[in-house]
Amino acid sequence: MTALKQRIAALIAASGPMSVADYMAACLFDPVDGYYTTREPFGTAGDFVTAPEISQMFGELVAVRLYDMWDAAGRPAAPVIAEIGPGRGTLMRDMVRALQQLAPGFVRTARFELVETSPRLRTAQQATLSGSLPDYRWHETVATVPDGPLFIVGNELFDAIPMRQFVKAKAGWRERVVALDDAGALCFAAGFAGIDPALLPPAAQSAPEGAIFETAPAREALMDDIAARIAATSGGALFFDYGHLEPGLGDTLQALRRHAHDDPLAHPGEADLTSHVDFSALAAVARGHGLAVSLFEQGQWLLDMGLLARAGSLGHGKDDAEQETIRSAVERLAGPEQMGRLFKVMEITAR
Repeated sequence: MTALKQRIAALIAASGPMSVADYMAACLFDPVDGYYTTREPFGTAGDFVTAPEISQMFGELVAVRLYDMWDAAGRPAAPVIAEIGPGRGTLMRDMVRALQQLAPGFVRTARFELVETSPRLRTAQQATLSGSLPDYRWHETVATVPDGPLFIVGNELFDAIPMRQFVKAKAGWRERVVALDDAGALCFAAGFAGIDPALLPPAAQSAPEGAIFETAPAREALMDDIAARIAATSGGALFFDYGHLEPGLGDTLQALRRHAHDDPLAHPGEADLTSHVDFSALAAVARGHGLAVSLFEQGQWLLDMGLLARAGSLGHGKDDAEQETIRSAVERLAGPEQMGRLFKVMEITAR
């Protein structure tokens, strides 16, 4: 039993069951034993590999799109280029390198900001970006990012923000909680709190007992902050994550540990906890601020952005092994059986 699991069990025994959102928050962000507090999860030595770690091509194409957004916005002076949830800093490094080649004047006038709450990950990002221009600044929240036209990117950001679950019980829809079973082990149960029926999707009316509905107010609150900034100052946003384009039912809470799926209740603090992102809910928040939103499957977005042409250029003159590595990266990023369909892209721009 992990140290955090012991503390969570003791807390539940003393105070009662906790919501799935509170459980996720404890597992991921506990200041002593939380997952992101105690480890660097990315890469082959961690628990999962993200798109920027697969190939430099991902960051390069993101940079091109952000530059296009800036151009379409009228080339505002002193733009703020921000990444929220920057991982190890790989995406920002690749974006800036591509922008320096594409438009060095843009890099000289832009301001580059990173939003990161984990001191451990901030140290890793500083190591990745050290010795390179431009000057980077770090923030714990979007609120302290400097004013100005904001062009922001986030890769696998929203999936790790805690969400709430509701389960269809005999008495109706009830919040799903983490409780203790008769043996004192962590288990899922139906709590007492209900949900406003207006928040449920149409499929909820005929859902069988045990069906799960997920909602993520914290994700929507973050989107509200970002959208308000873009609406006020102009700019754009790019978000990449796995999820669905339409609301629905289903239990998507999952744990990843050592590159394999794990029981979400088995290793608190030692496994990554995520859930699928409801892009329709986030899009509604952005549109509520008068912003334009476009949604794509990641594979199609990358292909439209020129992934194959970039792969060909990158592989030109390389030996067979290097070309195979590039082909494998293209398949992982855009292949329908890998990240191409499961991962979605949300573009947000001021109208």
